[in-house]
Amino acid sequence: MEIINDSTEKLQLEYPCNWTYKIIGKEREVLEQAVRDVICERTHTLEHSNQSCSGTYLSMNLDLLVHNEEDRNFIYEALKAHQNIKMVL
Repeated sequence: MEIINDSTEKLQLEYPCNWTYKIIGKEREVLEQAVRDVICERTHTLEHSNQSCSGTYLSMNLDLLVHNEEDRNFIYEALKAHQNIKMVL
């Protein structure tokens, strides 16, 4: 079965709003530092989410207030580009 998403609709959000990024990496402390590197002093919460069966990777939820779409996308790209973050969802 093939699923095709032909939606051309853009996500409609009312800004400012809270947004959650799921970040995946290898060590909690390293992920915490990576988040500080990206968002500096912005108010946020960072909580453990899950861990792989082998214990190699863990995920954390980063919640913070984003001011507009550009801000939301900028943070996503900056997190994704950080050398200690393996993946951002």
